[in-house]
Amino acid sequence: MSEHDHSYKLLFSHPQMVRDLLEGFICGDWLSQFDYDSLQKVSGSYVSDDLRDRTDDIVWRARWGEGWIYVYLLIEFQSAIEPYMAVRILTYVGLLYQDLIKSRQLPDDGRLPPVLPIVLYRGSARWSASPDIGGLLQPGPSALDTYRPQIRYVLIEQGRYDSSELASLRNLVAALFRLENGHTYAEIDGVVRTLIEWLRSPQQDSLRRAFSVWLGRVILGRLPGGAVTHVDDLQEMRTMLADRFQEWREEFERQASQDGLRKGMQQGLQQGMQQGMQQGLREGEARLLLRLLASRFGDLPQSVQVRVQHADVSQLERWGDQLLNACTLEDLFG
Repeated sequence: MSEHDHSYKLLFSHPQMVRDLLEGFICGDWLSQFDYDSLQKVSGSYVSDDLRDRTDDIVWRARWGEGWIYVYLLIEFQSAIEPYMAVRILTYVGLLYQDLIKSRQLPDDGRLPPVLPIVLYRGSARWSASPDIGGLLQPGPSALDTYRPQIRYVLIEQGRYDSSELASLRNLVAALFRLENGHTYAEIDGVVRTLIEWLRSPQQDSLRRAFSVWLGRVILGRLPGGAVTHVDDLQEMRTMLADRFQEWREEFERQASQDGLRKGMQQGLQQGMQQGMQQGLREGEARLLLRLLASRFGDLPQSVQVRVQHADVSQLERWGDQLLNACTLEDLFG
Protein backbone atom coordinates (compact mmCIF):
# COMPACT_ATOMS: atom_id res chain seq x y z
CA MET A 1 0.00 0.00 0.00
CA SER A 2 1.41 3.40 -0.96
CA GLU A 3 1.69 6.33 1.44
CA HIS A 4 -1.21 7.98 -0.40
CA ASP A 5 -3.42 4.90 -0.07
CA HIS A 6 -2.54 4.44 3.60
CA SER A 7 -3.36 8.04 4.51
CA TYR A 8 -6.70 7.84 2.68
CA LYS A 9 -7.57 4.64 4.50
CA LEU A 10 -6.53 6.27 7.79
CA LEU A 11 -9.14 8.99 7.28
CA PHE A 12 -11.96 6.51 6.74
CA SER A 13 -10.96 4.69 9.90
CA HIS A 14 -12.77 7.46 11.78
CA PRO A 15 -16.52 7.07 12.38
CA GLN A 16 -17.21 10.76 11.63
CA MET A 17 -15.88 10.30 8.08
CA VAL A 18 -18.13 7.26 7.56
CA ARG A 19 -21.12 9.16 8.91
CA ASP A 20 -20.47 12.15 6.63
CA LEU A 21 -20.01 9.82 3.66
CA LEU A 22 -23.40 8.22 4.27
CA GLU A 23 -25.27 11.41 5.15
CA GLY A 24 -23.76 13.49 2.35
CA PHE A 25 -23.51 11.02 -0.54
CA ILE A 26 -25.96 8.14 0.05
CA CYS A 27 -29.70 8.67 -0.42
CA GLY A 28 -32.47 6.82 1.38
CA ASP A 29 -35.03 7.24 4.14
CA TRP A 30 -33.62 4.15 5.83
CA LEU A 31 -30.61 6.19 6.98
CA SER A 32 -32.86 7.99 9.49
CA GLN A 33 -32.95 4.74 11.47
CA PHE A 34 -29.19 4.19 11.18
CA ASP A 35 -27.61 4.32 14.66
CA TYR A 36 -24.38 6.22 13.92
CA ASP A 37 -23.35 6.10 17.59
CA SER A 38 -23.06 2.34 17.30
CA LEU A 39 -20.57 2.42 14.39
CA GLN A 40 -17.87 -0.23 14.82
CA LYS A 41 -14.93 -0.93 12.53
CA VAL A 42 -14.73 -4.57 11.42
CA SER A 43 -11.45 -6.39 10.88
CA GLY A 44 -10.70 -7.24 7.26
CA SER A 45 -8.21 -10.00 8.06
CA TYR A 46 -10.41 -12.60 6.35
CA VAL A 47 -9.42 -11.19 2.92
CA SER A 48 -6.46 -13.15 1.55
CA ASP A 49 -3.19 -11.40 0.72
CA ASP A 50 -3.56 -11.88 -3.04
CA LEU A 51 -6.94 -10.15 -3.00
CA ARG A 52 -5.83 -7.48 -0.54
CA ASP A 53 -3.11 -6.40 -2.98
CA ARG A 54 -5.89 -5.44 -5.42
CA THR A 55 -7.93 -3.16 -3.21
CA ASP A 56 -8.18 -1.03 -0.12
CA ASP A 57 -11.34 -1.95 1.69
CA ILE A 58 -12.79 -0.76 4.99
CA VAL A 59 -15.73 -2.43 6.70
CA TRP A 60 -17.95 -0.81 9.32
CA ARG A 61 -21.17 -1.93 10.94
CA ALA A 62 -23.90 -0.09 12.83
CA ARG A 63 -27.22 -0.89 14.41
CA TRP A 64 -30.38 -0.54 12.34
CA GLY A 65 -33.37 -1.52 14.40
CA GLU A 66 -32.66 -4.79 16.17
CA GLY A 67 -29.95 -5.92 13.80
CA TRP A 68 -26.72 -4.77 12.14
CA ILE A 69 -26.07 -3.24 8.74
CA TYR A 70 -22.57 -3.60 7.31
CA VAL A 71 -21.01 -0.84 5.21
CA TYR A 72 -18.36 -2.22 2.84
CA LEU A 73 -16.30 0.72 1.56
CA LEU A 74 -13.88 -0.03 -1.26
CA ILE A 75 -11.55 2.82 -2.23
CA GLU A 76 -10.43 2.58 -5.85
CA PHE A 77 -7.12 4.38 -6.45
CA GLN A 78 -6.44 3.19 -10.00
CA SER A 79 -6.80 5.63 -12.88
CA ALA A 80 -7.97 2.83 -15.17
CA ILE A 81 -11.56 1.64 -14.88
CA GLU A 82 -12.06 -1.81 -13.35
CA PRO A 83 -14.72 -3.37 -15.64
CA TYR A 84 -15.34 -6.32 -13.30
CA MET A 85 -15.73 -4.34 -10.10
CA ALA A 86 -19.12 -5.98 -9.48
CA VAL A 87 -17.40 -9.38 -9.46
CA ARG A 88 -14.86 -8.15 -6.92
CA ILE A 89 -17.65 -6.79 -4.74
CA LEU A 90 -19.45 -10.14 -4.96
CA THR A 91 -16.24 -11.88 -3.84
CA TYR A 92 -15.56 -9.53 -0.93
CA VAL A 93 -19.14 -9.65 0.38
CA GLY A 94 -19.05 -13.45 0.15
CA LEU A 95 -15.82 -13.53 2.16
CA LEU A 96 -17.37 -11.21 4.75
CA TYR A 97 -20.36 -13.53 5.11
CA GLN A 98 -18.10 -16.57 5.44
CA ASP A 99 -16.19 -14.85 8.22
CA LEU A 100 -19.39 -13.90 10.07
CA ILE A 101 -20.54 -17.53 9.89
CA LYS A 102 -17.18 -18.91 10.99
CA SER A 103 -16.84 -16.49 13.90
CA ARG A 104 -20.46 -17.07 15.00
CA GLN A 105 -21.45 -13.42 14.75
CA LEU A 106 -24.91 -14.06 13.33
CA PRO A 107 -28.19 -13.53 15.24
CA ASP A 108 -30.06 -16.44 16.79
CA ASP A 109 -32.08 -17.03 13.63
CA GLY A 110 -28.82 -17.51 11.67
CA ARG A 111 -29.70 -15.05 8.91
CA LEU A 112 -27.02 -12.95 7.26
CA PRO A 113 -27.00 -9.16 7.74
CA PRO A 114 -27.58 -6.68 4.89
CA VAL A 115 -24.46 -5.12 3.35
CA LEU A 116 -24.16 -1.74 1.63
CA PRO A 117 -21.22 -1.96 -0.84
CA ILE A 118 -19.75 1.45 -1.74
CA VAL A 119 -17.04 2.05 -4.35
CA LEU A 120 -15.27 5.38 -3.87
CA TYR A 121 -13.54 6.16 -7.17
CA ARG A 122 -10.82 8.80 -7.43
CA GLY A 123 -9.67 8.49 -11.06
CA SER A 124 -9.95 11.26 -13.64
CA ALA A 125 -11.63 9.17 -16.38
CA ARG A 126 -15.39 8.79 -16.05
CA TRP A 127 -16.46 5.47 -14.55
CA SER A 128 -17.98 3.24 -17.22
CA ALA A 129 -18.16 -0.20 -15.58
CA SER A 130 -21.51 -1.75 -14.78
CA PRO A 131 -22.49 -1.24 -11.11
CA ASP A 132 -24.66 -4.37 -11.34
CA ILE A 133 -23.23 -7.85 -11.90
CA GLY A 134 -26.22 -8.58 -14.12
CA GLY A 135 -24.77 -6.20 -16.69
CA LEU A 136 -21.69 -8.45 -16.97
CA LEU A 137 -23.53 -11.72 -17.59
CA GLN A 138 -24.29 -13.20 -20.99
CA PRO A 139 -27.93 -13.92 -21.78
CA GLY A 140 -29.02 -17.52 -21.37
CA PRO A 141 -32.14 -19.65 -21.17
CA SER A 142 -34.90 -17.92 -19.26
CA ALA A 143 -35.12 -20.98 -17.04
CA LEU A 144 -31.71 -20.02 -15.62
CA ASP A 145 -32.70 -16.46 -14.70
CA THR A 146 -33.62 -17.60 -11.22
CA TYR A 147 -30.03 -18.70 -10.61
CA ARG A 148 -28.24 -15.63 -11.86
CA PRO A 149 -26.20 -13.95 -9.08
CA GLN A 150 -27.38 -10.55 -7.93
CA ILE A 151 -25.29 -7.78 -6.39
CA ARG A 152 -25.00 -4.06 -7.00
CA TYR A 153 -22.70 -1.42 -5.53
CA VAL A 154 -23.11 2.30 -4.93
CA LEU A 155 -20.61 4.32 -6.94
CA ILE A 156 -19.30 7.60 -5.50
CA GLU A 157 -17.29 9.21 -8.27
CA GLN A 158 -15.28 12.00 -6.72
CA GLY A 159 -14.58 13.87 -9.94
CA ARG A 160 -18.28 14.31 -10.79
CA TYR A 161 -18.99 16.71 -7.95
CA ASP A 162 -18.89 20.44 -8.64
CA SER A 163 -16.71 22.48 -6.27
CA SER A 164 -19.53 24.89 -5.44
CA GLU A 165 -21.83 21.97 -4.67
CA LEU A 166 -19.24 20.47 -2.32
CA ALA A 167 -18.54 23.84 -0.68
CA SER A 168 -22.20 24.17 0.28
CA LEU A 169 -21.98 21.06 2.48
CA ARG A 170 -20.77 21.05 6.06
CA ASN A 171 -19.31 17.64 5.48
CA LEU A 172 -15.81 16.26 6.05
CA VAL A 173 -15.90 13.97 3.01
CA ALA A 174 -16.96 16.89 0.81
CA ALA A 175 -13.99 18.84 2.20
CA LEU A 176 -11.70 15.92 1.34
CA PHE A 177 -13.03 15.87 -2.23
CA ARG A 178 -12.46 19.63 -2.52
CA LEU A 179 -8.84 19.18 -1.43
CA GLU A 180 -8.34 16.40 -3.99
CA ASN A 181 -9.95 18.45 -6.77
CA GLY A 182 -8.26 21.75 -5.85
CA HIS A 183 -6.01 23.27 -8.50
CA THR A 184 -4.71 26.37 -6.70
CA TYR A 185 -3.23 27.27 -3.35
CA ALA A 186 -6.19 29.54 -2.56
CA GLU A 187 -8.64 26.65 -3.02
CA ILE A 188 -6.64 24.27 -0.85
CA ASP A 189 -5.90 26.82 1.86
CA GLY A 190 -9.58 27.75 2.08
CA VAL A 191 -10.53 24.13 2.77
CA VAL A 192 -7.74 23.69 5.33
CA ARG A 193 -8.95 26.80 7.20
CA THR A 194 -12.45 25.31 7.21
CA LEU A 195 -11.16 22.00 8.60
CA ILE A 196 -9.31 23.81 11.40
CA GLU A 197 -12.59 25.51 12.27
CA TRP A 198 -14.65 22.29 12.18
CA LEU A 199 -12.16 20.06 14.02
CA ARG A 200 -11.27 22.29 16.93
CA SER A 201 -12.68 20.18 19.78
CA PRO A 202 -10.31 17.94 21.80
CA GLN A 203 -12.41 14.89 20.86
CA GLN A 204 -11.37 15.41 17.24
CA ASP A 205 -7.60 15.34 17.84
CA SER A 206 -7.19 12.02 16.06
CA LEU A 207 -9.15 13.17 13.00
CA ARG A 208 -7.17 16.43 12.85
CA ARG A 209 -3.96 14.41 12.82
CA ALA A 210 -5.35 12.12 10.10
CA PHE A 211 -6.12 15.10 7.84
CA SER A 212 -2.69 16.57 8.54
CA VAL A 213 -1.02 13.28 7.62
CA TRP A 214 -3.10 13.08 4.45
CA LEU A 215 -2.16 16.64 3.42
CA GLY A 216 1.52 15.98 4.05
CA ARG A 217 1.58 12.78 2.05
CA VAL A 218 -0.82 13.63 -0.77
CA ILE A 219 -0.84 17.40 -1.41
CA LEU A 220 2.79 18.06 -0.49
CA GLY A 221 3.71 14.83 -2.27
CA ARG A 222 2.62 16.49 -5.53
CA LEU A 223 4.93 19.47 -5.07
CA PRO A 224 8.71 19.70 -5.49
CA GLY A 225 10.31 18.67 -2.22
CA GLY A 226 8.09 15.64 -1.80
CA ALA A 227 5.84 14.31 0.92
CA VAL A 228 6.13 15.14 4.61
CA THR A 229 5.29 12.53 7.24
CA HIS A 230 6.39 14.16 10.51
CA VAL A 231 3.78 16.96 10.84
CA ASP A 232 0.57 15.96 12.63
CA ASP A 233 -0.76 19.42 13.53
CA LEU A 234 -3.26 20.90 11.07
CA GLN A 235 -2.30 24.53 11.70
CA GLU A 236 1.39 23.73 11.29
CA MET A 237 0.56 21.84 8.08
CA ARG A 238 -1.29 24.90 6.77
CA THR A 239 1.84 27.02 7.32
CA MET A 240 4.00 24.40 5.59
CA LEU A 241 1.63 24.32 2.61
CA ALA A 242 1.87 28.12 2.28
CA ASP A 243 5.68 28.01 2.38
CA ARG A 244 5.93 25.17 -0.14
CA PHE A 245 3.52 26.78 -2.61
CA GLN A 246 5.42 30.08 -2.32
CA GLU A 247 8.76 28.35 -2.96
CA TRP A 248 7.30 26.56 -5.98
CA ARG A 249 5.83 29.80 -7.38
CA GLU A 250 9.06 31.75 -6.89
CA GLU A 251 11.17 29.02 -8.46
CA PHE A 252 8.81 28.70 -11.41
CA GLU A 253 8.80 32.45 -12.04
CA ARG A 254 12.57 32.76 -11.60
CA GLN A 255 13.39 29.90 -13.97
CA ALA A 256 10.84 31.01 -16.55
CA SER A 257 12.10 34.59 -16.43
CA GLN A 258 15.77 33.64 -16.72
CA ASP A 259 15.23 31.18 -19.56
CA GLY A 260 12.90 33.56 -21.36
CA LEU A 261 15.26 36.54 -21.20
CA ARG A 262 18.25 34.46 -22.23
CA LYS A 263 16.53 33.03 -25.24
CA GLY A 264 14.97 36.36 -26.10
CA MET A 265 18.37 38.08 -26.22
CA GLN A 266 19.76 35.39 -28.51
CA GLN A 267 16.93 35.76 -31.00
CA GLY A 268 16.42 39.49 -30.66
CA LEU A 269 18.37 40.48 -33.78
CA GLN A 270 16.62 37.95 -36.00
CA GLN A 271 12.98 38.17 -34.95
CA GLY A 272 12.78 41.19 -32.71
CA MET A 273 13.20 41.39 -28.99
CA GLN A 274 9.54 40.92 -28.11
CA GLN A 275 9.02 37.82 -30.22
CA GLY A 276 12.26 36.31 -28.94
CA MET A 277 11.33 36.86 -25.32
CA GLN A 278 7.94 35.23 -25.86
CA GLN A 279 9.51 32.22 -27.54
CA GLY A 280 12.16 31.97 -24.87
CA LEU A 281 9.58 32.20 -22.14
CA ARG A 282 7.64 29.34 -23.70
CA GLU A 283 10.74 27.15 -23.95
CA GLY A 284 11.77 28.06 -20.43
CA GLU A 285 8.35 27.10 -19.07
CA ALA A 286 8.47 23.86 -21.05
CA ARG A 287 11.88 22.96 -19.56
CA LEU A 288 10.68 23.77 -16.06
CA LEU A 289 7.50 21.72 -16.50
CA LEU A 290 9.56 18.77 -17.75
CA ARG A 291 11.80 19.02 -14.66
CA LEU A 292 8.72 19.06 -12.38
CA LEU A 293 7.18 16.11 -14.22
CA ALA A 294 10.41 14.10 -13.95
CA SER A 295 10.73 14.81 -10.24
CA ARG A 296 7.12 13.68 -9.74
CA PHE A 297 6.81 10.70 -12.10
CA GLY A 298 10.40 9.66 -12.91
CA ASP A 299 11.68 9.09 -16.46
CA LEU A 300 9.28 10.59 -19.00
CA PRO A 301 8.21 8.89 -22.25
CA GLN A 302 9.51 10.53 -25.42
CA SER A 303 5.95 11.29 -26.49
CA VAL A 304 5.37 13.36 -23.34
CA GLN A 305 8.63 15.27 -23.79
CA VAL A 306 7.79 16.12 -27.41
CA ARG A 307 4.27 17.18 -26.47
CA VAL A 308 5.50 19.54 -23.76
CA GLN A 309 8.27 21.00 -25.91
CA HIS A 310 5.83 21.90 -28.68
CA ALA A 311 2.99 23.24 -26.51
CA ASP A 312 2.16 26.95 -26.38
CA VAL A 313 2.39 29.04 -23.21
CA SER A 314 -1.31 28.81 -22.34
CA GLN A 315 -1.24 25.02 -22.58
CA LEU A 316 1.91 24.83 -20.47
CA GLU A 317 0.26 26.97 -17.81
CA ARG A 318 -2.84 24.74 -17.80
CA TRP A 319 -0.68 21.65 -17.34
CA GLY A 320 1.22 23.40 -14.57
CA ASP A 321 -2.06 24.13 -12.75
CA GLN A 322 -3.33 20.57 -13.27
CA LEU A 323 -0.06 18.97 -12.16
CA LEU A 324 -1.00 19.48 -8.53
CA ASN A 325 -4.12 17.35 -8.92
CA ALA A 326 -2.77 14.64 -11.24
CA CYS A 327 -1.90 11.23 -9.81
CA THR A 328 -0.44 9.86 -13.07
CA LEU A 329 0.81 11.11 -16.43
CA GLU A 330 -2.38 9.69 -17.91
CA ASP A 331 -4.45 11.95 -15.64
CA LEU A 332 -2.52 14.99 -16.85
CA PHE A 333 -2.25 14.28 -20.57
CA GLY A 334 -5.27 12.03 -21.10
